[in-house]
Amino acid sequence: MSLATDTTRRLREGMARGVLSFPLTSFHDDGSLDPDGFRAHVAAQIATGPGAVFPACGTGEFFSLDEDEYRRVVTIAVEEAAGSVSVVAGVGYGWAQAARFARIAEEAGADALLVLPHYLVAAPQDGLVAQVEQIAARTRLPLIAYQRGQVAFTAASLRRLAQIPTVIGLKDGHSDLDRLQRLTLAAPEDFLFFNGASTAEIQARAYATVGVPAYSSAVHAFAPEIANAFFAALNAGDDSTVQKLLRDFYVPLVELRDRVPGYAVSLVKAAARLRGRPVGPVRAPLTDPSAADLAELRTLLAAGLDLVGAAL
Repeated sequence: MSLATDTTRRLREGMARGVLSFPLTSFHDDGSLDPDGFRAHVAAQIATGPGAVFPACGTGEFFSLDEDEYRRVVTIAVEEAAGSVSVVAGVGYGWAQAARFARIAEEAGADALLVLPHYLVAAPQDGLVAQVEQIAARTRLPLIAYQRGQVAFTAASLRRLAQIPTVIGLKDGHSDLDRLQRLTLAAPEDFLFFNGASTAEIQARAYATVGVPAYSSAVHAFAPEIANAFFAALNAGDDSTVQKLLRDFYVPLVELRDRVPGYAVSLVKAAARLRGRPVGPVRAPLTDPSAADLAELRTLLAAGLDLVGAAL
């Protein structure tokens, strides 16, 4: 069995049993990396039974890590997972830089890579495919492409990606269900798809209708009790619980998140700190929430935990 085939199997099994965890990267108050804090955080994440762990991705502030910090973060995640769940590390920027991060992740023992959207420029479809091809040519690790922002694949491009032996899936952050349905129909049967919308639970039911039930959960980074309760209710067809969690927790959270650019990460980190998690502040250009927004977040978090019978 090839590495790509085995990784696909493990990820498919994992995403059937739990949400995909995107742990936060821990920093000290002075902005330096806090490896001990990250180790404690990722160990706690793994203990709650996610389908897979994705360190150093968007929620983990990949864009702010240098290569030495990236190596430590991925290494710690691999050590804490100890083979119990797949570890998929983020790589990004241009393909040359992504290839350097890919080598580090491979040396650290990651199982696969999430190819984050490239930096800054818009590009034609041929270029989007070539970006992934260049990375694939420089690592043996399986790749999951991530379409978001300036990256959006057509069905024809998806077919080309799927022909690359080590490309095993696509994470979608556009929430264009018409386009996504076309992509799922164009892909091979064993190709993996993930819902990567911001606060993915909001659209989880809609994504499932086009054959994409798996999703990443930022909420899992600070309230795995809520994330897991939602996942269980969704998979059990418990519409009453799903509706209640959406109405009384997820929708208010999204409304708060949308107030300030970057809150998709900094609000998540602030919520983790409210629960005593050793994640520290965000790094510039992100900013931590205002005192007023933090107070509102505390109230919302307490209400969400109360919904699932957990304590702040």
